[in-house]
Amino acid sequence: MEINGSSAVVTGGASGLGEATARLLAERGVKVVVADLQADKGEALAKEINGVFAKTDVTNTDQIISAVDAARELGPLKSLVNCAGIGWASRTVGKDGEYSSAHDLGAYRRVIEINLIGTFDCIRIAATAMSANEPDEDGQRGAIVNTASVAAEDGQIGQAAYSSSKGGVVGMTLPVARDLAAIGVRVNTILPGLIDTPIYGAGDFADQFKERLGAGVLFPKRLGKSSEFATLAVELLTNNYMNAESIRLDAGIRMQPK
Repeated sequence: MEINGSSAVVTGGASGLGEATARLLAERGVKVVVADLQADKGEALAKEINGVFAKTDVTNTDQIISAVDAARELGPLKSLVNCAGIGWASRTVGKDGEYSSAHDLGAYRRVIEINLIGTFDCIRIAATAMSANEPDEDGQRGAIVNTASVAAEDGQIGQAAYSSSKGGVVGMTLPVARDLAAIGVRVNTILPGLIDTPIYGAGDFADQFKERLGAGVLFPKRLGKSSEFATLAVELLTNNYMNAESIRLDAGIRMQPK
């Protein structure tokens, strides 16, 4: 798919995986809407890459629509990359045997609401906008890349909520791709492994922690780079024959129970 001269929405685009993807799309001639809650970082990035920042909570449909409409003003919306998400760590049952110490149900719902329902909401709104595009020679009008996690398949102790949400993203990839084939929109999902993003913090302690994590990776023995996610995301957007796939980006790691 030719993306030069088109627009894109990148959720969670102000930092980490989303930022790297927004930068690479801009390098490829795409006008990017950085859809994020972090206004300071998002506005600075949008200015740097000649894009637009749209304050976006992916649990708010109106804000998603605003981000999509902002992209359509920049050019035909051909790309959506869903990077917005949160993590949560908690065991299902507490150690004291009390009902009150079991996994917080509100937190579970919140993770599902953002990571899974938010992803689907972005898909349905953006794909609706894409359906108005002129098709290319393959009848294609757009492409979507979702972000899951290796936790969808290798969920660790305490990751019930997170793994459920990311497993849901993987699970909906094929049926949504089948749905959107009717309008010429492809859908793929990336399952990142241990990627070096701001969630690990900064400084000597963070560097030592990341080095220990990297030692458990098959090869190469390091954390992944956000730029490596971005290059795969752009390949999935531009390669017309990539559809309905869920692809691990993890250097061969298989997560242990803890």
